[in-house]
Amino acid sequence: MHENNGRMAEQTLKEKTAKGLFWGALNNGTMQILSVPIGILLARLLSNSDYGLMGMLAVFTAVAGALQESGFTSAIANLENPTDNDYNSVFWFSTIVSWCSYIVLFFSAPLIADFFHHPELIDLSRFLFVSLLFSAIGTAPTAYLFKNIMVKETTILRVSSLVVSGIVGIVLALQGYGYWSLAWQQVLYITLTSLGRFFLIPWRPSLKIDFAPVRRMLSFSYKILVTTVVNVISQNLLTFIFGRLYTANAVGNFSQAFKWDTMASTVVSGTTSQVAQPILVEVKAERERQVLVFRKMLRFTAFLAFPAMFGLGMVAYEFIIVFIADKWVDSVPLLRILCISGAFLPFYTLYQNLMISRGKSDVYLWVTTSLIAVQLLLVLLCHSKGMVFMVSAYTVATVLWLFVWQYFVHREISLRLWDVLLDIVPYMLVSAAIMVAVYMATSSIHNLIVLLLTRIGLAVVAYLVVMKLLGSKMLDECIGYLRRKKQK
Repeated sequence: MHENNGRMAEQTLKEKTAKGLFWGALNNGTMQILSVPIGILLARLLSNSDYGLMGMLAVFTAVAGALQESGFTSAIANLENPTDNDYNSVFWFSTIVSWCSYIVLFFSAPLIADFFHHPELIDLSRFLFVSLLFSAIGTAPTAYLFKNIMVKETTILRVSSLVVSGIVGIVLALQGYGYWSLAWQQVLYITLTSLGRFFLIPWRPSLKIDFAPVRRMLSFSYKILVTTVVNVISQNLLTFIFGRLYTANAVGNFSQAFKWDTMASTVVSGTTSQVAQPILVEVKAERERQVLVFRKMLRFTAFLAFPAMFGLGMVAYEFIIVFIADKWVDSVPLLRILCISGAFLPFYTLYQNLMISRGKSDVYLWVTTSLIAVQLLLVLLCHSKGMVFMVSAYTVATVLWLFVWQYFVHREISLRLWDVLLDIVPYMLVSAAIMVAVYMATSSIHNLIVLLLTRIGLAVVAYLVVMKLLGSKMLDECIGYLRRKKQK
């Protein structure tokens, strides 16, 4: 009887993981597929400086958003049975923090504009920061959806909000509203997703406010909060510094490259992150089993991340020129470099989720904080050498820092570096070799549209064929799951 229950639990966990990964992939895949035409149209309609101005403000909205969320999504996911009072406490705390953040940022707008030497940032920032007030409303529902692995519902909401906000952004751009088009798109997307989450869950906030659950969670979540803020600063560090050092045009070129790189890597990291922590929490009592689950997630991530990111790097020039416009050609070398770090960023997500699942938010904090210190130092040392050199140094530091994460994970669950390398390096080498071979084989094609389509087609076919010939279990499992899904 006990054995049967164990098997059922195993099956349930396996099915839950598979279902979560499927909807996670669909969520992020659909989001990115829809984001592509929206992003292309807006980039064609707007100027480099429009994107540059929005890029300068990205760090402020991201940090304020992190402050308002305060690590509660992860904290609630780590509770075995969160109560209505837990969610209510988080809701009101987030609301209060967001209003305080908005008031501070509202009055700081002239200082922000002065720092970047762009007076138009005063009105733009005050409007953009309104999104914080709406996103706060969605914090507790987000935690509910995350805890219950309601990935399907989240997918439908995010996709529909993206379509509506994207259409509004494009219409405004056609009417000549410039950077305001991007601002409206962002504010509208956040508003729709935040309010929409209430329609997906049975929970509702009450006026009986008790901050005791928040105080209990803060001992765990404040470390995640600080780390998230540091992470956000790390991700937006270059845009912030470039905003101070270079013209709005140059910042726009970097923002464009960064946007496409992030979009592609998010497809992968978002697929696993939606289920990684809840699943890893479920198996944390059994260290060996957790190691096996984690290694499988590593292989799945490597299977997707390396071909996707190296492939984007390979077609960066054709993609930018064909779809967006010649005016963005300076973003091509930046995109190619960022694609290298983008291939490794999804692994960061996994390592972070593992440490959080084991309650080690302090390790998460210090490893991430140390990384930003290294990145800042590099940027300060390299800023005179130009944008491309700075982005290259930033990328090298980002990739090498994974070894620091590995050291702490090894200490925690005895996961050997050799095993990790066995899991991910074959996918990296195969992907790199295929992209180089396809690039060389197609270099004589002069028509950019034909070149782009040929390279993508050849790379996809070659990767799948090579994986099949090498007997990739990950490929077989993905095909098997999709077949079962089709039969249902």
